[in-house]
Amino acid sequence: MIRTRFAPSPTGFLHIGGARTALFSWAFARHHGGKFILRIEDTDVARSTPEAVQAIIDGMNWLGLAHDEGPFYQMQRMDRYKEVLHKMLADGAAYYCYTTPEELERMREEQRAKGMKPRYDGTWRPEPGKTLPTPPAGVQPVIRFKNPTDGVVAWNDLVKGQIAIANAELDDLVIARTDFTPTYNFCVVVDDWDMGITHVIRGDDHVNNTPRQINILKALGAEVPQYAHLSMILGDDGQKLSKRHGAVSVMQYDDEGYLPEAVLNYLARLGWSHGDDEVFSMTQFCEWFDLDHITPSAAQFNTEKLNWLNAHYIKQADNARLATLVRPRLEKRGIVIQASPSLEAIIGLYKERVSSLNELADAASIFYADITFDPAVLNQHLTPEARPALEDFAAGVCDVAWEASAINALIKSCIAKHGLKMPKLAMPLRVLLTGQAHTPSVDAVVALFPRETVLKRLAALPA
Repeated sequence: MIRTRFAPSPTGFLHIGGARTALFSWAFARHHGGKFILRIEDTDVARSTPEAVQAIIDGMNWLGLAHDEGPFYQMQRMDRYKEVLHKMLADGAAYYCYTTPEELERMREEQRAKGMKPRYDGTWRPEPGKTLPTPPAGVQPVIRFKNPTDGVVAWNDLVKGQIAIANAELDDLVIARTDFTPTYNFCVVVDDWDMGITHVIRGDDHVNNTPRQINILKALGAEVPQYAHLSMILGDDGQKLSKRHGAVSVMQYDDEGYLPEAVLNYLARLGWSHGDDEVFSMTQFCEWFDLDHITPSAAQFNTEKLNWLNAHYIKQADNARLATLVRPRLEKRGIVIQASPSLEAIIGLYKERVSSLNELADAASIFYADITFDPAVLNQHLTPEARPALEDFAAGVCDVAWEASAINALIKSCIAKHGLKMPKLAMPLRVLLTGQAHTPSVDAVVALFPRETVLKRLAALPA
């Protein structure tokens, strides 16, 4: 059975690159009827926080990327890591190294001075016929993995193709610190082994870790998973994603009014394609998804395209669902949502014109809160010939049937009486009621307001 995993470190939020990795790992498991595991790699105690763990889980939940097993926490698996460390020491696959950090730095400086690649020189590495130094008093050793010294470690990367690294390029990796706490690369290997991970889908910043991890897995007699390294995502400006270049929390997309299905659909197309298909459900994505169509080159983020997708999904969304998403945004602004007009009705009128939930909230707010309009905008549209027509419309509002068709008839009768074209009355009417010169059909907008609100706002017509 296919088993994939997403294994973030809780040292910050779940950013868009991590979300894409999670999506691809999740979709690959779903495509093959496998299992998707969530693992929290929290061994960096100094930087890992409960808040970051929660931010990762919140982001996964918001996106709807449900895990089948986990979350597993590395800090809860320390006994297992130590058990494997002891076995590797007993088997000769690992050894104690008493080289101090100061000695290691001097060693590297000397190597750099000679034009050599800085690396551990193997002083404490046991070899047949080699006499090791006497362990110095008072020095706590680290544990190093006894990496093969000849041959190559190679794998067929499912995105990048064949990769081979000479073992001579790899020194003996520290797999446990002086206090016997295991290091990242070692924990990852034991976790992937114990959890039966068959496919490791992750960012290409991990390519350099892969040969080390493969060698440790082989030393343990474990099956080596297949690896797929995803290329980085560049920001809109072509720069590597950073906080200044778009690497924001997934939950910020929620704050900015994006629907999760729009973000998922967009992420799915960042480095993967299925012909010319641009818009598709996650069900369809899981049916289509494979690793063969992931591009090995960097993908570039395009906010304009994400906004287009978000607008598409808002148009398709049920009004009741959109209302539940817009309501807290209005409440956060201190706006009291009244029974009339109904929030669903407002959304039904405006959702074709917006690209975010926040824009929907902006549109809805004018129906529930007092508005302010720009006098310059009103003066632009409130022409001398429009005033009499507006006054006639205000008088007619008292008696007209409160529905869009009747209001439309009233507007037409007023412009006919005064020999005007529709915009001459519709534009100042929009500004007086909404503070905006551009809205959906003016009769539909008027009909959404309670009659009393329309009369009140028309009464504010400047002299």
